[in-house]
Amino acid sequence: MNYRIGIDVGGTNTDAIVLDSDRKVVASIKTPTQSHSGDGVAAAIDEVLAAAAIAPGEVRAAMLGTTHCTNAIVERRGLGRVGVLRLGGPATTAVPPFEGWPEDLRAAVAGPAFVIAGGNEFDGREISALDEAGVRAAAEAMRGKVDAVAVVGVFSPVADTHELRAAEIAAEVLGVPVSRSVEIGSIGLLERENATILNAALIRTLGDMAAGFERALAAHGIDADIYFGQNDGTLMRLEFALRYPVFTIGCGPTNSIRGASHLSGVSDALVVDIGGTTTDIGVLVGGFPRQSSRAAEIGGIRTNFRMPDVLSVGLGGGTIVRGHGRGGVGAGDAPIVLGPDSVGYRIATEALAFGGSTLTATDIAMAVGRLEIAGRAAPALDPELVAQADQAIRELVEEAIDQMKPSAAPVPIVLVGGGARVSPESLAGVSEVIRPEHAGAANAVGAALGDVAGQAEQVFSLRETSRQQAVELVRGDAIARAVEAGADPETVEVLTLEELPVAYMEDTVIVRARAAGRLG
Repeated sequence: MNYRIGIDVGGTNTDAIVLDSDRKVVASIKTPTQSHSGDGVAAAIDEVLAAAAIAPGEVRAAMLGTTHCTNAIVERRGLGRVGVLRLGGPATTAVPPFEGWPEDLRAAVAGPAFVIAGGNEFDGREISALDEAGVRAAAEAMRGKVDAVAVVGVFSPVADTHELRAAEIAAEVLGVPVSRSVEIGSIGLLERENATILNAALIRTLGDMAAGFERALAAHGIDADIYFGQNDGTLMRLEFALRYPVFTIGCGPTNSIRGASHLSGVSDALVVDIGGTTTDIGVLVGGFPRQSSRAAEIGGIRTNFRMPDVLSVGLGGGTIVRGHGRGGVGAGDAPIVLGPDSVGYRIATEALAFGGSTLTATDIAMAVGRLEIAGRAAPALDPELVAQADQAIRELVEEAIDQMKPSAAPVPIVLVGGGARVSPESLAGVSEVIRPEHAGAANAVGAALGDVAGQAEQVFSLRETSRQQAVELVRGDAIARAVEAGADPETVEVLTLEELPVAYMEDTVIVRARAAGRLG
């Protein structure tokens, strides 16, 4: 039998699962995330292979969901230096590239940036001819100063010829990875430019992570195809991920949503994923996470590439509980405050239940009897403190669920994650709480499920292109991208197709399509 391994690296735990060829869970494990994530991945592979009792040679595919790229942006570390070629002169010189970026992120990423003649109007007409000599001169000026290049054309979602040619010149002169904005973001020059710069900055970051994953698999004798989770709940082949690392941002919550659907058999519900540090709530629609329609802010900058519609709140198993509670003991009585900080992967040494000195949400869950940990006794706590802390947890979860509900009517929720027992069983506004088997490793299950997707978007003037032609072009592009990402061409289907009018532009529409298929 052929097996696949799914691994999800979170801030607190690294989860791993083995699925058989029928996509049934054979084994799941949870191990603390280590300061060097590669060590945690290697340990997780050891444990899950032993738990599944399978030989390494039987593993045919390995999938990794990781917050590595998100953490690199937030922590401003391990990012590549990016040169920018904006094709829009002289029309777009008022706001230069990197404008409005936080100073520390700009210092970590910003390379030479040039605004060069080129780009298009909203209807596809050229603003001016592409200055190829200017592109070549700019690329020469970047030599030895950048790790990657971002090429951004004004209205390139309408016409991308200038972007394509500029990217060819930059790759020829510099020999470094080149990211084109039309492949990353949507309408909105500055947001699309920001997303493209981040993608270029993360190419080296994800490359280092991928190399470590490959080494870990090889050290265990596993010769498998490698896939990364992307933030629409699907997978992409390693080579595709190294071109578009920005699509891994947000894949953790979406992996949990996909895994929750698979484990529970529910295709439409809210998914509440409680980890060690945060609670992520997403909307499950037709078995896939709902995508956000809002501009995403990442690391302090606005972007406009696709992101899941997920609400994150500071509640997890390691969340620190402060205060004695009203009517508690001691002169320093104070209301209960949850987090937002967490002991994270240090919970096994710092929480009261493990002999530490920090009161956490895990201690409260043990004290009320919802959680049992082998070999550990519930800490002795003041009953009034426990009751008030548990009520604070309940109110935080209920408020977050209310924010994500599509209506006031009660909704079913699928409760997953390693910290799921932190949540009370009964919640206001919830019709049913579903806790599936292997719920603690739902994120790793989602990472391994195996659907591979491609998404395409383009702006059309209906004066130049018929509606049917526009739809067929975008459908074909989405299918081609799914196949490029690793989907079997025989199984690819178009899942969603949208046609949206562009505000203030007569006879102009945005067409979006999303296609997905099984692993090729």
